[in-house]
Amino acid sequence: MIIVRLCGGLGNQMFQYATGRRLASALGVELKLDTTWYLTNKSRTYSLSHLNITGDSATGDEILRLKFLRMGFMERQLIKMRMLSPAPRYAPSYIREKHFHFDPGILSLTDGTYLEGYWQSEKYFIDIDEIIRHEFEVVSPQKGKNLEIAELISSCESVSLHIRRQDYISDPGTYQTHGVCDIEYYQRCISHLAKRIENPCFFIFGDEPSWARDNLNIPFPSVIIDNNGMLHGYEDIRLMSQCKHHIIANSSLSWWGAWLDQRTNKVVYAPRQWLKDTSHDSSTIIPADWNKI
Repeated sequence: MIIVRLCGGLGNQMFQYATGRRLASALGVELKLDTTWYLTNKSRTYSLSHLNITGDSATGDEILRLKFLRMGFMERQLIKMRMLSPAPRYAPSYIREKHFHFDPGILSLTDGTYLEGYWQSEKYFIDIDEIIRHEFEVVSPQKGKNLEIAELISSCESVSLHIRRQDYISDPGTYQTHGVCDIEYYQRCISHLAKRIENPCFFIFGDEPSWARDNLNIPFPSVIIDNNGMLHGYEDIRLMSQCKHHIIANSSLSWWGAWLDQRTNKVVYAPRQWLKDTSHDSSTIIPADWNKI
């Protein structure tokens, strides 16, 4: 059994699941999901249930067994007498991400491992990419406004363009780590893409549609997608993946939108500097065939 801890928004959950899924698949064992983070963190919701995933929720006993060392009788007595700190001690089977960039040692872990981290690189699961693409299909059919947009996307030289701003700006700690892609980044991407693609039509996704309307001056047809919201981010990912080319933000949501597009001739532009905090090595998050700007 492999247990993977899920946390954060949908894009993060997808990276975490994909890494756990690859390890469980390679070992021929069951994958289980630890979703307890969402019991106390209400800013995000568990969202993988909208996708065609496998893997049940891990029980409390299973999580404790793989994550923590069991205390002996004497330790429990010392804690009761306040002579020993009750701080948990992690088991050898508990594996926490050491750094942001790809760690090849994760691929050699054994059965009975608990994974905690973000695992933001396709290198963790590229050898089962067909399985991941299948399991990240949305289980509900596309309908209503999203179906109308999908039909429009298929009828033109569609380009998804994603903007991530709200929490990256409002939270000082998040801003210092992530930063935001500025207007110059998007202008450069649009200019480069327009030299390679004839008659592009831009489908603009993001958490601040009003900012996009006021600041993006795109000299091509464009459509702002604002009908889904955070709780239906899986619908935005599905629409992005249906576009033929992509300009992504430094966001896992649009990373997955571009990655799940299986066209071999797609053009993808991504920020060269993924994180504002350059103490983290983010060189392995962007696939080799994407363009960094």
